[in-house]
Amino acid sequence: MSKYQIAIVNSSSFGKIFPEHLRRLEALGTVKHFTVDGEISGKELAEVLHGYNVIIASVTPFFTKEFFEYKDELRLISRHGIGYNNIDLEAAKEKGTIVSIIPALVERDAVAENNITNLLAILRCTVEADASVKKDHWENRAQFVGRALFNKTVGVIGVGNTGSCVVEILRNGFRCEVLAYDPYKSDLYLQSFGAKKVELSELLASADIICLCANLTEENYHMISTAEIKKMKDQVYLSNSARGALIDEEALVAGLRSGKIAGFATDVLEEEPGRKDHPYLSFENVVMTPHTSAYTRECLEEMGKKCVEDVERIVAGRLPERSVQSQSYYLV
Repeated sequence: MSKYQIAIVNSSSFGKIFPEHLRRLEALGTVKHFTVDGEISGKELAEVLHGYNVIIASVTPFFTKEFFEYKDELRLISRHGIGYNNIDLEAAKEKGTIVSIIPALVERDAVAENNITNLLAILRCTVEADASVKKDHWENRAQFVGRALFNKTVGVIGVGNTGSCVVEILRNGFRCEVLAYDPYKSDLYLQSFGAKKVELSELLASADIICLCANLTEENYHMISTAEIKKMKDQVYLSNSARGALIDEEALVAGLRSGKIAGFATDVLEEEPGRKDHPYLSFENVVMTPHTSAYTRECLEEMGKKCVEDVERIVAGRLPERSVQSQSYYLV
């Protein structure tokens, strides 16, 4: 049996578009794809992955404290993405498991681009207009009068790597006035990308359009809920390419139903995968994509290479780039 047993868990893309990534892993050990329920219990997940000491992980499932309590040796979890909110870092540390992520710059342009792409689709009624033409209803085009993005006041929540790129696109490409809420960033930092630093309350009250680009933390879970939506302008548009749980979905549905929210574009949900009966999809003024913001060939190639390099470094007794825990004693 090979020393390295490599599990690729719940990834819809790894190794399928760029098979050379799989070949590089297969040179290091045994490789197997696993698809499990996103809400699988930690104990059951540990049983499914018994014997696998390297994991390449998607946004689900959740590697909980219970998972680490039952899991046998686990050297590495390499996230095929930039977030790690589905991994209990303290439990991983106690287990001696290294957790690594994709450097944010790898996904920056692709995710920012999709935030704006989805936003434009909802502003310009692109999906409905396309469907009408495919039904041979070209003459119905007057039903699809949209809104312009140029010169609007746009609020960006979370101005890290992705958010800063969204700010640049809005400011430099569409001449928008950009208001930014990010308690961890300075005025000067935000000004350098073309945004004005404001408190959340001012952003909510002033923005015609709101783009969510924040990391998910315990502090900002459901940061957009009933009270926040009430503070927004009437006929506001929202676009979320970050994490679904930033938004209270029931409150968002209520905002769509009342007409307070004129349109909503999202690439993420609180619970994924989404299904055709999701409440968002009962509204024509919603565009939902299946967590594909990073799905460009350029981005996926670099993401896959990074995960492979993580495993190669572990095999060579070195820490991966962008290890969330960087203590060298893990490699002893």
